[in-house]
Amino acid sequence: MKSLLSFADCAPRESNSLHNQNTLSALKAACIAPHRQDDESLPNSGTIHGNNSASRDDSIDTSLDASIEIIAVDDGSTDGETARKLDEWQQRFPHLIHVVHKENGGHGSAVNAGLQRAKGLYFKVVDADDWLDTSSMRTIMQFIYEQAETEHPVDLIVGNYVYEKVYEHTQTPMGYTNVFPQDKIFTWSDINSFRPSQYLLMHSVIYRTQLLYDVHLQLPEHCFYVDNIFVYVPLVAVKTIRYFNVDMYRYFIGREGQSVNEDIMKSRIDQHIRVTKLMIDTINLDTISLNPKLRKYMENYLAIMFCICSVFLRMINTTDSLAKLEDVWLYLKEKQPVTYPHIRKNIVNVGMNLPGKTGRAIGMTGYRIAQKLFNFN
Repeated sequence: MKSLLSFADCAPRESNSLHNQNTLSALKAACIAPHRQDDESLPNSGTIHGNNSASRDDSIDTSLDASIEIIAVDDGSTDGETARKLDEWQQRFPHLIHVVHKENGGHGSAVNAGLQRAKGLYFKVVDADDWLDTSSMRTIMQFIYEQAETEHPVDLIVGNYVYEKVYEHTQTPMGYTNVFPQDKIFTWSDINSFRPSQYLLMHSVIYRTQLLYDVHLQLPEHCFYVDNIFVYVPLVAVKTIRYFNVDMYRYFIGREGQSVNEDIMKSRIDQHIRVTKLMIDTINLDTISLNPKLRKYMENYLAIMFCICSVFLRMINTTDSLAKLEDVWLYLKEKQPVTYPHIRKNIVNVGMNLPGKTGRAIGMTGYRIAQKLFNFN
């Protein structure tokens, strides 16, 4: 049977989280799992986590058939145990698991390595800290089976995701029932407006693999925040969509050193700027022909990228950081002069770019209020 779904379980090498096996037993899919080493074991939340290798092995469903392909990318692990365990799994399940050992290249490199080897009809990224809900994936996989029999499979599958702040014992589901029709395949013309805090994230999307090949998706190496490119660039090629109102993806948040941690984001703001500029270079909203609703969404997404630049560069508040903020705005103005005023005058950027000390104080206060309202990290 042809592989149906490819997974990329991506993470930096400072982790030792191995692909959770509840995901494996739930899916009839081709899976890609870049792995790393990590000092921390993850708490149990309805699926198997942590470092208990025996329970992990026992939970691999050996009945999974030839529709399954797991490509485990060892992204430069240095502990020895990660590589050994992956090789052991490959030996035990040669029909199921294929291991790739490579030098550490970061999140984007791991996704690239998985995508290059993906044979599945669809492609899904799963970070090593995170997990997929078994029941939700059964629902989605049934649809994927049906798509495998059609002449023109749907381009994009969307599911809900859940912020799992495990150490705070809180869960925040993020869905799209206000945006997408349910129980049918639809196009961009059929969607409603996204809320200001609502976007498609890597957690919520499953792309048709060939579509990613067609747009020549290649993520930068040794760079964080490349997931923004992953959920922005391919959208211009997406014509058909199917949304499932199920909590498919569980996003573990709150680990010390996580890339979305506020202090970490300040220290890596240059990488966020790099990704923002790459998005500007890759998709020129001034010239590309897009459905009006998709264009509005992509403008709003680019606006939030600039909002993040503004928040953290003004939070750092040095001569150098403020010069970087001015530079990134100038970059957009020079590259996309028609789009520039739409991004600059977007409501999220008006408040975050008010001039002077008072303007900065107002912007920072607005950020803190939004942080509490929307419960982001």
